[in-house]
Amino acid sequence: MNITREMAALAACTLLAGACSSAPREAAVKIDPAQLALFAPLPTEMSSTEHPVTQAKVALGRMLYFETRLSKGNNQSCNSCHRLDKFGADTGRFSVGSGGKLGGRNSPTVYNAAGHFTQFWDGRAPNVEEQAKGPILNPVEMGMPNAAAVLRVLRSDPAYVAAFAAAFPDEASPVTYDNTGHAIGAFERGLVTPARWDRFLRGDSTALTNEEKAGFNTFVKVGCAACHNGTYVGGAQYQRAGLVNAWPDSSDVGRVAVTHNPQDRMVFKVPSLRNIEYTAPYFHNGLTSSLDSAVAIMANHQLARKLTPTEARLITAWLRSLSGTLPKEYITPSARISRAAT
Repeated sequence: MNITREMAALAACTLLAGACSSAPREAAVKIDPAQLALFAPLPTEMSSTEHPVTQAKVALGRMLYFETRLSKGNNQSCNSCHRLDKFGADTGRFSVGSGGKLGGRNSPTVYNAAGHFTQFWDGRAPNVEEQAKGPILNPVEMGMPNAAAVLRVLRSDPAYVAAFAAAFPDEASPVTYDNTGHAIGAFERGLVTPARWDRFLRGDSTALTNEEKAGFNTFVKVGCAACHNGTYVGGAQYQRAGLVNAWPDSSDVGRVAVTHNPQDRMVFKVPSLRNIEYTAPYFHNGLTSSLDSAVAIMANHQLARKLTPTEARLITAWLRSLSGTLPKEYITPSARISRAAT
């Protein structure tokens, strides 16, 4: 009798197990390999043959990135407007600079920026080494009067004299303004934030949810990938703000101020979408702090598309898969600089 009961119980369990295993599962969302080929995973370091990276340069560049003495008021550093613990951006629409003055454009993130084809919203610097020298002498940003004033600060500090000598051992007088930019650039070339998206691109199909995969498909179908593609999901071309429908604010004329070519009016560098979840407010003028709103604005002004709520939700879901991991050890300043910097 007991054996019969045990057999019946075993049969019931088997039936239940079969029922569970045969329950319908959510079908996996497929992605066209041809569309995926438009993208590539992040490198471990954004290297440059023209500006080779060494550990000594990186160490010096890290010091300089957090150095407030490179500003007129001794209260601002690169990190003031590009907070490395806040995904390399600024939480304000415009950054506060020297003497409390506000900049005219939203501060873009420095993470992964060394891989972009140019720097600044208007592309006026070809690389991060050149970009790094701009804000220090900008009267609205860090406000130093000239390069000579910067070098007086650096040459007065034995720690910097030694660090420059280690970073540029073949130079008789290594403490130069160009080398200041080279060192900061070397540090920024290591500001890489690998994300789940990179794991997916490298073959881990479980790195993205079905919703995120559907979001990628929607992103491509709507037309966003025409400008936002490649390793950095942007950062590789210029485009006109208001390509189809006029941009709501034309007070900033964009790249035309650099090239003086009328065709460049309202043209800006296409920003990277990596870490976009954490780098609000968005666009060159900080137009909105809502990612959902930013997606809708782009669809309207660049593609003449009014997204459905489902399309917007899916695209935003995929964009969040681009949020990476901050290199916490790499961005930690030295104890000496920590005490001096704000």
